[in-house]
Amino acid sequence: MRPHEAKIQKDKRLPGAVETILYRLLLGIAALPLIAFLLLPIAGLLLHARIAEVVSAVIDAQAAQAISLSAQTTLLTVILTVLLGTPLAYVLARKEFAGKGLLDALIELPIVLPPSVAGIALLLTFGRRGMLGALLSAHGIEIPFTECAVVLAQLFVASPLYVKTLAVGFAEVDRQLEQAASIDGASAWQTFRFVTLPLSARAALGGAIMSWARSLGEFGATIIFAGNFPGRTQTMPLAIYIGFEMDLQTALALGAILLVVSFLVLAAVKLLLGRFLVLG
Repeated sequence: MRPHEAKIQKDKRLPGAVETILYRLLLGIAALPLIAFLLLPIAGLLLHARIAEVVSAVIDAQAAQAISLSAQTTLLTVILTVLLGTPLAYVLARKEFAGKGLLDALIELPIVLPPSVAGIALLLTFGRRGMLGALLSAHGIEIPFTECAVVLAQLFVASPLYVKTLAVGFAEVDRQLEQAASIDGASAWQTFRFVTLPLSARAALGGAIMSWARSLGEFGATIIFAGNFPGRTQTMPLAIYIGFEMDLQTALALGAILLVVSFLVLAAVKLLLGRFLVLG
């Protein structure tokens, strides 16, 4: 290529490069307002939470009970979500049947339903005079205002996130890989266990962490269905609500703890997902 031709081509590339830089600059500027809106409240919470109050909140018996209850109930909720939600996600992803669209919409409903409405619905179902509550009460089983009610409230609002996420993961698995396993003599269970499930691991992990995060922050359904009894049904969001009414610093401390724990778990999961992507 002659020198003057190379110079002409270089000059032609310059306007395109400038346009790309301007485009990226304008895109970044356009994204800044929402980034600032999302990050400033988080920064404000962390800046106003005093270290001494955070330590005091962890040591305080009532706050420690709320932290412990949140940890226990959300862990149980995630376990139940995975055990009960995985088969349902597979059915939604792979099976065709009458009313599938309606079922899919009903499963999504708790995601958009106001939490207070979810709490009332649970109370009318499992309450002493509810559809199932009357039968349970006749056998001496009381669910409302117990730890079991906390788990059920969390399960109701959080499990659909796992189901919908994993259903997408199942749907994206290459059917030819499953067929190849079947041709090699694998049973339906072996194909699911060693092919379908591992290939859907990223979706399962992502759905599980979203369900855990939703469970950890659940408030409305819990306070209506389970109540707010310290040491029995008072989770961290409920303790923060009471603390805000009585002592702002306690509420800030608990909020900071909840924020940091959530961030660390999300960061750990993203790291794991990154490793899965590299291995994949």
